[in-house]
Amino acid sequence: MSVLDVITMVGAIATFLYGMTTMTKGLEKVSSGRLESLLEKLTDNVFKGVLLGALITAIIHSSATTTVMCVGFVNAGIMHLEQTVGIIMGANIGTTITAQILRLASISTDSNPILMLLQPAALGPMLMVIGILFYMFITGGRKKNVGEILLGMGLLFVGMNTMTVAVSGLQNEPWLADLFTVVSNPILGMLVGAVLTALLQSSTAFTGILLALSTTGAITYSAAIPMILGQNIGTTVTALISSAGASKNAKRTALIHLFFNVFGSLFFLVAFYVGNAIFHFPFWGSVVDMGGIANFHLLFNLTCTLLLLPFRKQLVWLVERIVPGEKEDFETSILDERFLSSPSMALEKAHEAVIQMGTLARENFKRAEALLQKYDEKTMDRLQEREDTIDKLETSLDNYLVRLSNRSLSPTDSSRVSELLHTLSDFERVGDYVVNVAECAQAMDEQELEFSSQAAFEMQTLLSAVGRILDTTLGCYTERDVVLAKKVEPLEEVIDLMRDELRGRHIERLKAGECTVEVGAQFLELLINLERVADHCSNIAMYILREEAHAGDPVLENSHLYLHQLHEGGSDANFDQLYSDYKSRYYDVLLNSVDPGEVPPMFREAPEED
Repeated sequence: MSVLDVITMVGAIATFLYGMTTMTKGLEKVSSGRLESLLEKLTDNVFKGVLLGALITAIIHSSATTTVMCVGFVNAGIMHLEQTVGIIMGANIGTTITAQILRLASISTDSNPILMLLQPAALGPMLMVIGILFYMFITGGRKKNVGEILLGMGLLFVGMNTMTVAVSGLQNEPWLADLFTVVSNPILGMLVGAVLTALLQSSTAFTGILLALSTTGAITYSAAIPMILGQNIGTTVTALISSAGASKNAKRTALIHLFFNVFGSLFFLVAFYVGNAIFHFPFWGSVVDMGGIANFHLLFNLTCTLLLLPFRKQLVWLVERIVPGEKEDFETSILDERFLSSPSMALEKAHEAVIQMGTLARENFKRAEALLQKYDEKTMDRLQEREDTIDKLETSLDNYLVRLSNRSLSPTDSSRVSELLHTLSDFERVGDYVVNVAECAQAMDEQELEFSSQAAFEMQTLLSAVGRILDTTLGCYTERDVVLAKKVEPLEEVIDLMRDELRGRHIERLKAGECTVEVGAQFLELLINLERVADHCSNIAMYILREEAHAGDPVLENSHLYLHQLHEGGSDANFDQLYSDYKSRYYDVLLNSVDPGEVPPMFREAPEED
């Protein structure tokens, strides 16, 4: 085998991998979230889950991608752990479709023009030509994405064909036969398959390389079977990586994928080697072709599913013991599709979900306070888990409300949908700013920075005010309480005043050299993020005031006019009194705290972790 052949083979592998990635991305774009939506909806029955997992994986040509979707859904609380078992088993079956397509290269095409066109050597270039026409010259709709799919599929076939041609020179190389004789050792063969698949991050890619090498006639069944078994273990690495830092149930989902393939591989290993020792299989030492590899891959995954499906509950029990802890406490089952036929019920359930977003953001604020006092990696991980849940819930709610808005709604219900869409966006932004606060704590811990006692006291006072406005906002939104809603804006005005005062003080400390630039940067960053939390609280309170306003009240119905009149002063005695009370409680404390002396604990205690 010449150097040129080696270069050609490496380039063919790169083309194959790039084609598969391009095709998968194109399919995901065309689906526009419909595949994910199917996974959410049609998994109430484990057998439907198996079929759905197989179908989606056959479409996107990646069991790892399907499993990672499941990890994400479980992490967000959108899907139960038990629902993922069938999908994962089905995904392993669906991933075999690629090998069945690629094995067409080994089918004789004598006097059959249709089969000749299905050969990778012909099919690849044809798909690429059609794909480039769609991609470059046809605009509108999703045609460009269709072109991307066809281009990717064409590159996959071209890469496969080029690999086959490049390795053809190895047919008479004795070292290749010796190599596969060594790999016939079951443990070594499984290790090679697992490691290479993990490195390639794709069982399909490893199968493609194995199919190409099978054309040399150097691979026997005894060498191929351990590698195929190992490949099924190696493909679980992607899901394991994606579950790092995720919720307990997300980690359990990745472990289900791992254990399913490990148990299946061990069963096949024992069955084949014990069976061969007793019955001396005639095919064991025979050369395996493309069809043999593709068929064994399919046989393995079908058999494993049939064997382990009855033990799915035991599989869930096992991973729950390995990753102990309470089940995740958030569920989005309240957003049931069936409620859409009753808009009032759907709106109520959506309102409950938005409240849950606000509650999660408030819990995260407490964690961020605790991190500023004493940084802890576990608390940070938990905060990030909850932020991921908020983000996923925002997407689910947004889609749910858009679908609801497409129905015939009364003016009142239509207005309510608009309010919910705005509010969920504000709570999501509150969550983002809270994460920024936590990241400031992380940066200070990494750089070993500390606030002075004066700066710590000032930050404690501001955090106390922001915590109060969050509590008030969540309360007014939960109860749709106009009285509570009217308490938010005066406190937001005081927080603005505090921000300006603290920013001026800290800049003076920087000028006087009483504070380092690094500490000053973090202090100012905290001021910005905390003030923006208060801004979004003000937005949410205004939605409540506007929606609950008495008919014909032009002031409350026009939030800009209402806020303008409040800020001018004298237009609302209640606002003026609340503003004075909050100013005395928070801002005046700052003015009178030149030297706080013994500073009380800077922040609240960390909330109990699950």
